[in-house]
Amino acid sequence: MLTLQNPRLMILALLLMCGVFVYGVPAFSQQADADVLLTQATLAYDDQQYDKALQLLDRVIATEPINARAHYYKGLVLLGQKKPELAVQAFEKAHSIQPRDLFIRYQLGATYFLLKQNEKAEPLLSGVYAEQPKLEAVGFYVGVLRYQQKSYSEAMTAFSQVQTTDPEMRQLIGFYKGLTLGTLGMSDQAVTELDDALKVHTSEPFSAPVQRMRDALTAAPPTERRFRGSVGLGGFYSDNVALNPNRSDGQDLSLVRSLRTRSTTSPGMLMSVHGEYSWLRRGPWESIVSYNFFQTVNFNDGLSRFNIQNHQGALAGYYRGTVQAMPFQIGMNYAYDYLFLGQDGFLSRHTPTLSGTVLESAHHMTTGLFRFQNKTFFREPDPSGRFSALQRDAMNWMGGVTHTFRFQEDRHFLSIGYQYDVEDATGSDFSYAGHRLLAGGVFSLPWQITSWGATRLRYDYQIHWRGYRSLNATFPTHSTFSVRRDDREQLHFVRLEQPLPYNITVSFQYQRIQNDSNLAVYDYTQNIFYLITTWNY
Repeated sequence: MLTLQNPRLMILALLLMCGVFVYGVPAFSQQADADVLLTQATLAYDDQQYDKALQLLDRVIATEPINARAHYYKGLVLLGQKKPELAVQAFEKAHSIQPRDLFIRYQLGATYFLLKQNEKAEPLLSGVYAEQPKLEAVGFYVGVLRYQQKSYSEAMTAFSQVQTTDPEMRQLIGFYKGLTLGTLGMSDQAVTELDDALKVHTSEPFSAPVQRMRDALTAAPPTERRFRGSVGLGGFYSDNVALNPNRSDGQDLSLVRSLRTRSTTSPGMLMSVHGEYSWLRRGPWESIVSYNFFQTVNFNDGLSRFNIQNHQGALAGYYRGTVQAMPFQIGMNYAYDYLFLGQDGFLSRHTPTLSGTVLESAHHMTTGLFRFQNKTFFREPDPSGRFSALQRDAMNWMGGVTHTFRFQEDRHFLSIGYQYDVEDATGSDFSYAGHRLLAGGVFSLPWQITSWGATRLRYDYQIHWRGYRSLNATFPTHSTFSVRRDDREQLHFVRLEQPLPYNITVSFQYQRIQNDSNLAVYDYTQNIFYLITTWNY
């Protein structure tokens, strides 16, 4: 207990009490004053009394330099005064104090965007968009950034997230959505968006550029040809034109040996012609009729019976649109082709195909398809004879999906896919169920030899497992109906191409087919080298 008998302790107690009043009370008073000033500043900002608000905020910051809310409102006031170069400094200070605050990140990113400092704006705005995609106009900012990066699908998704009653923002978003759809080739949808944008009454003179964009989309693009075509001419060398078997083991030894003695290597020349005409273009609909011709000539006279000539006519229809801001295309194609081997008809095929493609983003594309094919061969054995099981006339059903990873605006891409097919042949030896895996890609080489385009390298790989349903009625000849044929066919394709002037492309190509079979007569390997010059129109 403190008593008058201990005066030193009494003096110390009095000094401590004085310290509380001298230092503690003013500190508390300053905090209260800052809160009052900040409240007055926010009210002045709401009333657009920007000079008054700025004076009040400067007083708060002088008292509390680390008051993030004061710096944040100072940035808003400076934006209201049309001084974004000063506002960004206030937002940066607020962000340094509270780096996780959502609204500070949003306003700082938006101000960077306004100052065209997109490299600083993008991570901030993308982070806010990921957390709250419907926050104010963050979808607009992210959409424009994605559009500038040519990520058009992602841009459409972001624009669609914006919910605003502000007429200027609504018209601006309509303009960018129209611009994006037009870039994706969806002119009708783009025109609809621009028409909606023109109906918005604004105080800003923005209708003129919207109208010009609409007029440009409704006019027929002069560079978009309805007719397209190509002609290719080149040479090749094949080491196994006749598809001689690889091995001669104990299975059908004499037959396989006799097949392996056939002349099978040959150089040759080839020619291809392709033409297509878009006879219908109406809104999202397009229909194309096309014709393809292909001819090979083997210079080895003994192999002229293996010369190939193929004629194909096709009719295709497409519908294009968007779903959840993702562009898609649905296509239906019918093709008929007739193939000659030597001088005689060998095969005809009717092939309808249903396909669908969706662009999930600038970096992803998925295609699904279902195909039916009816095949008729013209050199088949008598169906009532001994070799009726060798009849190859068949119906084939195939379905599959392929996903493509796209890089640098399709300068490079990788694809992977899977297909399942069933062949129902007249002859039991050719009916099977198969699984096919596909992989491939295109790579634009980093150097550019000429000024007409980058050198591109393409590689495709397929592996097709075929399990034949019936015991083979023909092979092995000494023990028929004892083995069920099982094949694994691998295809490697490499293409190196270089664009040249006048729409000419020169390409070197290599193809390897390796069919591994448990029946020796179907086990073969073929390597073909090509050098082709193609002119495109």
